[in-house]
Amino acid sequence: MSNKKTAHIISHTHWDREWYLPYEKHHVRLVKLVDTLLDKLDQDPEYRSFYLDGQTIILEDYLQVRPEQKERLTKHIRNGRILIGPWYILQDAFLTSGEANVRNMQIGHQDAQRYGDVSKIGYFPDTFGLVGQTPQLMQQSGIQNAFFGRGVKPTGFNNTVSDGDYESSFSELQWEGPDGSKVLGILFANWYSNGNEVPTDPEEAKAFWARKLADAEKYASTGELLFMNGCDHQPVQLDLPEAIRVARELYPDTEFIHSNFIDYLQSLDNALDRELSSVRGELRSQRTDGWGTLVNTASARVYLKQMNQHGQIMLEKVAEPLSAYASLLGHDYPHHLFTYAWKTLMQNHPHDSICGCSVDDVHREMVTRFEKSRNVAETIVQDSIEVIANHIDTSSFATYGEDARPFVVFNTTGKDRSGTVTVELDVARHYFRENIPFHEMKSRVKEFVIGDWRVVDSEGREVSCTLTDLGLNFGYDLPDDQFRQPYFARRVRIELEAEAVPANGHQAYAWVPSVHAGSVRNAKASLRVDERTMENAYLRIHVEDNGSVTLTDKESGRTYSGLCVYEDSGDIGNEYMYRQPDGEIAITTADLSAEISVVSDQPYACAIQIVHAWDVPKGADALLEQERNELVWFTGRRSARALETVKLNIVTTITLEKNGKGLKVSSSFDNQSTDHRLRMLFPTDVDSLVHQADSMFEVVTRDNEPSAEWVNPSYCHHQQAFVSVKDSSTGLTVANLGLNEYEVLRDGRNTIAVTLLRSVGELGDWGVFPTPEAQCLGQGNAELMIIPHGQGTPEEAYSTAYQYQVPWMSAQTDVHQGTLQPIHGWFKWDGAGMELSSVKVVEETGDLALRWFNATASKTTLAVEPKFAYTGVHKSTILEHRVDAVEVQPGADLAVGVGSAEIVTLVVSMPS
Repeated sequence: MSNKKTAHIISHTHWDREWYLPYEKHHVRLVKLVDTLLDKLDQDPEYRSFYLDGQTIILEDYLQVRPEQKERLTKHIRNGRILIGPWYILQDAFLTSGEANVRNMQIGHQDAQRYGDVSKIGYFPDTFGLVGQTPQLMQQSGIQNAFFGRGVKPTGFNNTVSDGDYESSFSELQWEGPDGSKVLGILFANWYSNGNEVPTDPEEAKAFWARKLADAEKYASTGELLFMNGCDHQPVQLDLPEAIRVARELYPDTEFIHSNFIDYLQSLDNALDRELSSVRGELRSQRTDGWGTLVNTASARVYLKQMNQHGQIMLEKVAEPLSAYASLLGHDYPHHLFTYAWKTLMQNHPHDSICGCSVDDVHREMVTRFEKSRNVAETIVQDSIEVIANHIDTSSFATYGEDARPFVVFNTTGKDRSGTVTVELDVARHYFRENIPFHEMKSRVKEFVIGDWRVVDSEGREVSCTLTDLGLNFGYDLPDDQFRQPYFARRVRIELEAEAVPANGHQAYAWVPSVHAGSVRNAKASLRVDERTMENAYLRIHVEDNGSVTLTDKESGRTYSGLCVYEDSGDIGNEYMYRQPDGEIAITTADLSAEISVVSDQPYACAIQIVHAWDVPKGADALLEQERNELVWFTGRRSARALETVKLNIVTTITLEKNGKGLKVSSSFDNQSTDHRLRMLFPTDVDSLVHQADSMFEVVTRDNEPSAEWVNPSYCHHQQAFVSVKDSSTGLTVANLGLNEYEVLRDGRNTIAVTLLRSVGELGDWGVFPTPEAQCLGQGNAELMIIPHGQGTPEEAYSTAYQYQVPWMSAQTDVHQGTLQPIHGWFKWDGAGMELSSVKVVEETGDLALRWFNATASKTTLAVEPKFAYTGVHKSTILEHRVDAVEVQPGADLAVGVGSAEIVTLVVSMPS
């Protein structure tokens, strides 16, 4: 290594939009900061540049209050003195979906390009660990680097960094993803504030730089030393040029420059003369004592994670594909609405937001944002399915006369789908405009005779269903060319069995009088064996006296016992980290009697309800409040659980569908206890040293045992759609909806423990910040699915888990002719281990963008057969820029070779 030393001082502020203060209080401070920055840049050419934290939302937040400053702001961006992008926001890595990550990059680039150049910096200063696919995502975004503060080095209280070993020899490293993509990794080994508040007083500066230079040289692979001049919500250091002049005088052998990331990277590249350590896959601080990983933010305020899962799915797996299919029929794709909905959702994705580790005000505002984004998504869905339904040929139902009530069921997942669907239909309707006397209009609707009706498919075959009369309902239409049109309707709810609805497609049905029904499609058999047992072709389910579930996989013959037992333990930690009181033994429902009853028995589904009335400790003892107020770090607390108990009433409903290869589990509970954690247990009894979990564009394999450095008794991890334990022949996968924390217990049974609720009372970082609403008192719920895999591949179970994430959609229509068949899929595809991730339209080109990822480490071939006219196909990046043309053979499927763990995007050009 050369003896030459250069101190690259990069000015920045890490801007958490909301955290220990509500958003608007931080917002006011942001406006002051940017005002100050613009003045400094105008007045002092020696103040070279400022990095705006890698997120373009700062521009929106500032200009919302100071729109008159846009020209001035733009000037400094175009002159390269304010560096912006590449993200819209700095989002958490493990609690946001792959597609949310892609939209974040796409929208960040779009917004940045309106002002000037996009800063091609993979910036993750304070992200709570990083997913393994980050290098591939960076490469596909034209970014060759990743700057990060966590993941390979211990980080503790108030973001202090330890001095021990970590996975890389230097602060510079090669980071490789599961597909082989590599980027230059830059670890903020001394944190992203190691050059903060540089003194101008010579005596103070000499001591400051003696310490700082030594700290940086300890880890650096070259003499190019990085100093980050800023920290969380840090104001601009106005006297930095003077501080740099002082440093130059004191240390003439070191070149001090007010630098930026681009110049630093270039200098580093020129200076590197040795091989760097290579780190592969996830960066999750596993070679640490385990107390500072912040993994338990995955279970803080679970309700936020559940809302986020639903919001993401509604946008990326429902609204976008349905809008894309509607666009193939000539309907405009609402890019502007999608951008707004995604931005609103992503405003909840920064780590201090989605992680649930802020003050209560922040998370109350998040609920509103989730609802706003969801409302936009639902409106887009409604518009899209109406367009598609109007093009579907339902004329086959004309044979049933004017009484037929057609409806369409939509499957927006990437695989054919069977299951129970719930549809609401208006079977009689009178509009207020009809000038029928008000009371007579209501009477006509209320007196409409439901009679004996049935559901049939487009071939006239009867479909098993259950009908519930919802009675009189008020409704209204909002036409594009008229004032709102109110009406009264007689509404029914129909639960039916949909079978083999095409992937990326739909199937039409109709509610018709029974006299017209055709052949019976399904025998009227029951899945119920007795009051505690149900069975289909794949699974046998039995409920034991204590409410636990015994599941037999009929394909493999393997039985899993003790499933769905609840565990409750004390938690004297905080929103960041779980901490069980010393010496406490968790309690479970294993020795508790349960009330068990069959609540639904239909030919297509059976459901058993399990009720527990459980005495649990009321909360922690009084010492915990004292320890919180005195800022006793959670690892040193001595508080315990109180002796007084309260009732925890839990209702569990397990549902087996006729064609289901998994068991649905729904849990609802009334939490009146504080400072505790509630989990559901799934013993696998599978002999394996590792397990698999769904992460961003990846099914990652993790060790069941922690590293030798790990001392935390808890060994929790992040998941998205599922966690799985398997051996060479069998396995058990547990899917979830918005339950992001799990642990594979070291209990000799490889039990999967999924967190349903964590109740804590403080933020828990650098000060005293009470968060009573983080106790999550009141009603809670959880949705899971247990999926065994025996004779089939585990990837089949994973596909079931992914499909479980996506709700069915439906729309009522009328009898009409159309250009679409009543059973239709927009495209077919096949590829071993591949999962469809996204269907959308590219705003710049109008191309249809289809994205998959390879969930395995094996190479495969993706075959695609579009069922619509197109003029060409290209592979593209995640930014959906065309790269390589795909050869199109007349009459043949498109064929694309796919590498291990590769993310593949095809953009399909449409006829003009």
